[in-house]
Amino acid sequence: MSARYQLYYWPIPFRGHFIRYVLAYAGQEWEEPGFDAVAELKNRGVADQPHPFMAPPLLADTRTGTHLSQMPAILMALGREYELLTEPEQTLRLICDASDILFEITRYHGALMWDAESWVDFHGNRLPRWMQIHERIVVEAGVSAGKGCLWGRDRPGLADLVLGALWHTMIDRLPPLRLLLHNNAPVLEGLAGRIAAEPPIAALINDWAAHEPKYCAGQIEASLLNMLNMETKT
Repeated sequence: MSARYQLYYWPIPFRGHFIRYVLAYAGQEWEEPGFDAVAELKNRGVADQPHPFMAPPLLADTRTGTHLSQMPAILMALGREYELLTEPEQTLRLICDASDILFEITRYHGALMWDAESWVDFHGNRLPRWMQIHERIVVEAGVSAGKGCLWGRDRPGLADLVLGALWHTMIDRLPPLRLLLHNNAPVLEGLAGRIAAEPPIAALINDWAAHEPKYCAGQIEASLLNMLNMETKT
């Protein structure tokens, strides 16, 4: 039997891991057609696409024949499908936060490369502030570093998975940022680590350990790594 889902996304963690975390945790099988297939589908004329979209991720449901693009829409749909959605508006807010953070850390999806001056502001101000914002949210939602899920759930919901996919992936693939998260958001760090240790998520992360240690790839990742290397040498 073929997998229910086909995930069209580049072979990197970045936005893809949000969807992979949810599918894995929900016990669903999926296939990823690979870079060439994603590029070919993305570059088709709109009339020739099975579903009109600008850029991946695109999730195809082979059981229903439906397609959905845009990470927030895909996550909300999966959250409802697999009963992972508590506090929908607050969960959507965290998904949108995650999209904003990815937009910022890649300097507007690679529109600009990192330079020392812009990095000092991001690393010293904006990224710690994002961490502190999410730290306050998880603490006020009843989470501690060692136990608990957002809003009283007895097992992780979509919001927990989103925060795990955002912050654990970031510090796993960009290790110099781990101390920054620890210093600014120790409870958030604990939650992200516990999500990563959930057996289906841990298996996913282990599978990806054999991949190149990429985060977002390309010139923008090279630019980002240059800044992180600069930080570790100072």
